[in-house]
Amino acid sequence: MKLQDVLAQYNFSQEIKDIFLKSRVEDLYPPQVTAIQKGLLDKKNILMSVPTAAGKTLMAELCMLKAITQENARCLYIAPLKALASEKFEDFKERYSPLGIKVGIATGDLDSPSKFLNRYQILVATAEKVDSLLRSRAKWLINSLNVVVLDEIHFINDASRGPTMEILTARIKQLNPEIQILALSATISNAQEMANWLKAELVLSTWRPIPLKEGVYFNEAIVFDNGGVKLIREEFPDDISKITLDTLRGKGQVLVFVNSRRSAQASSREVSKAVSLTLSQDEKKQLAELSKDIAGSTDATKVCRKLAEVVACGAAFHHAGLKPKQRKLIEDHFKRNLIKVICSTPTLAAGVNLPARRAIIRDLKRYESGLGAAYIPVSEYKQCAGRAGRPQYDDYGEAVLVAKTFSESQALFDKYIHAQPEPVLSKLANESALRIHILASIAGGYVHDVKGMLDFISHTLLSHQRNTVNLLDLVSRIFEFLEQEGFIEKQGFRFFATEFGQCTSRLYIDPISAIFIRNGLKRIHDRTNISNIGILHLLSSCPDSPLLHVGKDDYGKLEMFASNYEEDFILTPKDSDIFDDVAFYLETLKTTWMLHHWIEEEKEEFICDEFGIGPGDIYRHVEAVQWLLHASTVFTELFKFKNLSFELEKLRNRVHYGIKEELLDLALLKGVGRVRARNLYAKGFRKLGDLKTVSEDELASVKQIGKALAKNILEQLKHPHGRRTEITAEEEALIAEQT
Repeated sequence: MKLQDVLAQYNFSQEIKDIFLKSRVEDLYPPQVTAIQKGLLDKKNILMSVPTAAGKTLMAELCMLKAITQENARCLYIAPLKALASEKFEDFKERYSPLGIKVGIATGDLDSPSKFLNRYQILVATAEKVDSLLRSRAKWLINSLNVVVLDEIHFINDASRGPTMEILTARIKQLNPEIQILALSATISNAQEMANWLKAELVLSTWRPIPLKEGVYFNEAIVFDNGGVKLIREEFPDDISKITLDTLRGKGQVLVFVNSRRSAQASSREVSKAVSLTLSQDEKKQLAELSKDIAGSTDATKVCRKLAEVVACGAAFHHAGLKPKQRKLIEDHFKRNLIKVICSTPTLAAGVNLPARRAIIRDLKRYESGLGAAYIPVSEYKQCAGRAGRPQYDDYGEAVLVAKTFSESQALFDKYIHAQPEPVLSKLANESALRIHILASIAGGYVHDVKGMLDFISHTLLSHQRNTVNLLDLVSRIFEFLEQEGFIEKQGFRFFATEFGQCTSRLYIDPISAIFIRNGLKRIHDRTNISNIGILHLLSSCPDSPLLHVGKDDYGKLEMFASNYEEDFILTPKDSDIFDDVAFYLETLKTTWMLHHWIEEEKEEFICDEFGIGPGDIYRHVEAVQWLLHASTVFTELFKFKNLSFELEKLRNRVHYGIKEELLDLALLKGVGRVRARNLYAKGFRKLGDLKTVSEDELASVKQIGKALAKNILEQLKHPHGRRTEITAEEEALIAEQT
């Protein structure tokens, strides 16, 4: 079936036809043909469970374009991860802006629904952002939609993100049954069950545009499931380098999946020696420049330097410990075929689209708390294997498992290659997840009693799968808890959210976090002094705060830390039964200690070394605590603790920038931040007033300032409050170049 014939049949405009002519898409793939035959462009709900690169996104685009151009409709594209949402946003904007189609993205502040979101015809968003909008009673968002695309719908199986995606899907079905739902996934073994839940036609296929060969490597040979054998004759001491070099000599790229960050870094270093042998002089020159960019400034951490070192050789590692900018640089340059190999934890397989000739799955076991070393799920292997094969470069892709013994090499075919992924199962029966979403349902005005909540749950996958959990008992218990803690109140026979409940839901935090903060603020209010350590520990104890792992070597240091700051803590093991779990208590201490180092301006490298984390982890913790500090400030207004607002806001800015209190004024200048503020302070510029009489040249001479930023700072000082004016893209580039 020809794409242009389909466009003509469904009356697409010539401008749209021209866009697809330029993209050189001519013949539709078999799964795409099936989707159209089953009513994709006739407003039918569709679930596409087809392999990576088999054309799911194109079907979503056609569906949205038809609704926008022929029905003057609006569309919502929901992605499970921010990185994936950003990738789709950039793609859609570049392709469809020339048609006058407005494309927007919503992944940011969960508490601040923008009044401008309804101007977009395609809105790309995370499930959490859309959920937060609905909590703010933004029913207009759903009521005005014609098409909703649920990308990577198998994420419903994820314990942390799954409940939100499931609740959101059910809410959309409930609020606007006429919406066309298009659900996309590469790995669903119970696809028919999911399609029945969505009342959707199922498009199920194993067809791939690039054939996938799956095999097991052992003893210098890859044995494929089709009976073929590939001998690996490269002269290198380790197996991964041998397989990698064999791929690179055939002009392919490689993804290596391992079980930990440390392994990703070690593997990239090891394999980089082999990669460097295959690089041209021009590639080496470009990689040297990229390496400098990744290493960054003089305060670069050891992780940054290690990454820069392997990038110079054409390899890279990729994990959540890296800064977002570094991850983006790696992904972009891998797509450009400048970086040849990425060694990664499996999280990369669930993120942006990065295909390679070979996907090597080296580690099949991963440490699980309470279980020790456990085999990874089949679905995880399938996600990694699905990255093999670059449509624009390769005739085939290869997914290669690595076996340590002959018997294991035989067993892996049955355990992974010939196995079906685990079924997608609802995770909504978890009491913590259900508590969050029941409060949100009441606060949003969607539910007012236990019966109404059970009626709503009947729209969920949990109900469809007839989970054996006693939902009546569980939901009733949660209603009782929310009433006791003051989140909801009963008026007649109906429940309504209190101001506390409304705030908690709107702030998008766990009700347990809200209780901790409320009770903690009451205790702080009664004290004569306010301790930043105490506040940071209180917030680190909340369910919404990520925690640092504690090893045996940490015990002595943490005991000393707890002893030194015992008087500062708001929550202690003596008065809080949450700390009956000693491991949890130690994790809260370690997290607090790390954040304390951060606001005392310890260098990132010291923090990373001392706490065994990456620079990306620092910012992940900073982001979480910032949000909890914002929530705390909102609660000070609610509970009339206004004397605490200023201190909390001051601490929030210190956490944001990682600075001591003396730098607050300087750091708030746009483009300055942590390091430059300290450099200004060291030169005698202690407050904004000190900068108003300085010349541009004198300011530019301060370390890491430069002329472009100096000029912008002086411009900012002319405005009220002397801060937070915008920097143009040209200025941003010039500042970056000079510093």
